[in-house]
Amino acid sequence: MLEGHRVSRISVRGFAVASATAVTTVGAVVGVASGATAQVSDDNFEATAADTTLLADIPAGQQAQVQTASLTQQAEAQASAADTAAQKSAEESARLQAAKDAKAKKQAAEDKIAEAKKAKEAAEEKAKQEKAAKESAGSIGSFSAAVQSSYTVAEVQAIARQIVPADQYQCFSNIVNHESTWNYRAQNPSSGAYGLVQALPASKMASAGADWQTNPATQIKWGLGYMNERYQSPCGAWSFWQANNYY
Repeated sequence: MLEGHRVSRISVRGFAVASATAVTTVGAVVGVASGATAQVSDDNFEATAADTTLLADIPAGQQAQVQTASLTQQAEAQASAADTAAQKSAEESARLQAAKDAKAKKQAAEDKIAEAKKAKEAAEEKAKQEKAAKESAGSIGSFSAAVQSSYTVAEVQAIARQIVPADQYQCFSNIVNHESTWNYRAQNPSSGAYGLVQALPASKMASAGADWQTNPATQIKWGLGYMNERYQSPCGAWSFWQANNYY
């Protein structure tokens, strides 16, 4: 019977005996170590087996405890690995979102700067135009000349040079030359347009002076004011005229 028991214990020849030690505390196995496999020779196997507590030697109830402890350890290891992976994934997602947010903020800041620059340029241009119009209005209002019964083209042009800003005179002259050939009494028989700048209706020039029919200076003042108000300048009016053949 003893011999038979011996055969049962060593019948596991060829099995890799792990460095597992069953530690019994209060009659329960609480741990099975895992590690490198130890090779046991045929001659020493019986002695090794005698010193080693195999799972088959552990009572059935305690085997369940050992297996449960092993599964628990595996589950905890897997859970720890899953937590680590989840943490790394969360950190990467946070990093990518932070980079995305930073890019969006940078773009918003650049757009805001561009809008502010555009608004500033528009305000500066408007102020420049208002200043030019004011200066032109001042020139128009300050001009005075003796009224004559008639004026030559040269005289009308000389008056215009005193009223119209120098950098706008050529544009003003181009329009007047096309509209009336500098004839301050020119009248369109079909439309009723009148004067140097062919105002329509002609009576609009009365806002510059009651003598609008006979005084070229009055017509020039009104024409310059009209061009500044509608096209910002005589050159603006001339550009429009070139594209449309009217202004």
